[in-house]
Amino acid sequence: IKPDMSDIASRASQAPDTTDAIGVEYGTSNETGQSDGLTLASARTLRVRTYTATDGTKLVADTGGEDSKRCVVLLHGGGQTRHWLSRTAHELVRRSYNLTSLDARGHGESGWAQPPDYFLATLADDLARVAATLPARPFLIGASMGGMTSICAAAIQGIASGIVLVDVVPRPQRAGVQPVLDFMNGHPDGFATVAEAAAVVAAYNPHRPAPKASAGLMKNLRLRADGRLHWHWDPEFFKATDIAEPQLMEDYLHTLCERIDVPVLAAHRRLSDVVTEEGLRSLEAHVPQLEVFHIDGAGHMITGDRNSIFNAAILDFLQRHYAVDTQAG
Repeated sequence: IKPDMSDIASRASQAPDTTDAIGVEYGTSNETGQSDGLTLASARTLRVRTYTATDGTKLVADTGGEDSKRCVVLLHGGGQTRHWLSRTAHELVRRSYNLTSLDARGHGESGWAQPPDYFLATLADDLARVAATLPARPFLIGASMGGMTSICAAAIQGIASGIVLVDVVPRPQRAGVQPVLDFMNGHPDGFATVAEAAAVVAAYNPHRPAPKASAGLMKNLRLRADGRLHWHWDPEFFKATDIAEPQLMEDYLHTLCERIDVPVLAAHRRLSDVVTEEGLRSLEAHVPQLEVFHIDGAGHMITGDRNSIFNAAILDFLQRHYAVDTQAG
């Protein structure tokens, strides 16, 4: 699997963690409007934009760099929000990319579908509608669920100039996926305090510094009518989706991958409990142009553990492959 990108890690400096392993962001911002290592002026480079899905569901995204035709869309994983790559988003805008970071339906500030519909084809249709507003076909950077959505939209709607898959392959190690599903389905009665939620996150990620009970963690919680705090995602999500059916998704995504002829990068933790060498070889059999970037010592998701190394990898990938397409997706 070429090219050899191992030197990127040695050239990139370490950065503080900004996202939890399943996307529970904490410490990314405070009441002054500044975020870890980001100035207030930098934070203002992004603005909130809303879109309407085919079924009327509201979709919310952060956007920036709209004057550029070098378009990039960031797509988070299940249980995450559009803030999953805040540092990467600002860095892309600073480097004159046209950036869109989207909250998937049922997540973050995007609406909950009525009736519930979180099937992969619907997520891909949402992405295609957002991409249609851009001046050129974007590069798609997707984690977990966002990576699967990227494959589907690229293969069926043909909207992508390239794809970065973050810690996801069509054939994941099921034992590594199950803890994420258990976390998202856990604590249906919510939490009495932010501190209770922080303790759950710390137990889920014992290798990571415990999150502070802060406004950052509150981005992932919603106060409901029962007076308790609940995770931001729609509790009906897993009752109306096919992405949690491993065998179905494996066969379907591999079939879709055979239609993809744009550059593809798989970025993953070297000792990932989700992405294995077998899974990468299987993906490469369907995507012969696949490139792989390994990150040592990072957890799922890798972006929160080795943010600057991840940024260096995707910037290198974009610089090598991005050819501006004057036709919108």
